[in-house]
Amino acid sequence: MADSVRLALSKLVSDPRPPKPSFDQIEERIKYLHWLAEMSDRLKRRLTDKQTRLEFIEAVWYESKRAGLDPAMVMGLIQVESGFRKYATSVVGARGYMQVMPFWSRVIGDRDAQKLFQMQSNLRYGCAILRMYIDMEAGNLYLALGRYNGSRGRPEYPNAVLANWKNWEYKK
Repeated sequence: MADSVRLALSKLVSDPRPPKPSFDQIEERIKYLHWLAEMSDRLKRRLTDKQTRLEFIEAVWYESKRAGLDPAMVMGLIQVESGFRKYATSVVGARGYMQVMPFWSRVIGDRDAQKLFQMQSNLRYGCAILRMYIDMEAGNLYLALGRYNGSRGRPEYPNAVLANWKNWEYKK
């Protein structure tokens, strides 16, 4: 990985800003609140505690937007990767909601892989890494998702994320 890419990713994951949205226009805020309510309803069975659920949805929205990603796509990816389980661990050691590999904490973080089980850190890492892969693949989401999952060239994972993305699209 080029030093410039490593430095840029490191800055992204170390940014201490909290996941609180800000809006220039009231219409944007109203749309966001409607989205938040709908996503909360959809996640009730998976995340039963209301406060945890709202914090999670706010963080997904914030980190997605911050990385230039569609929150619905990130929700679809999380559904495929971890089934919305904070402490999910894969057979190869990927951790948390977005199944981030621990080596990323050494490459671009502070070397504390335990933070990958913290909601905010996991979402921040996952969104930043996915954005990097999308940029590397010149916007080709299919190839970028394959890179993210380590299954580049195989259709199962990208197809699953793309299918689940549709389930999380906001319908007014």
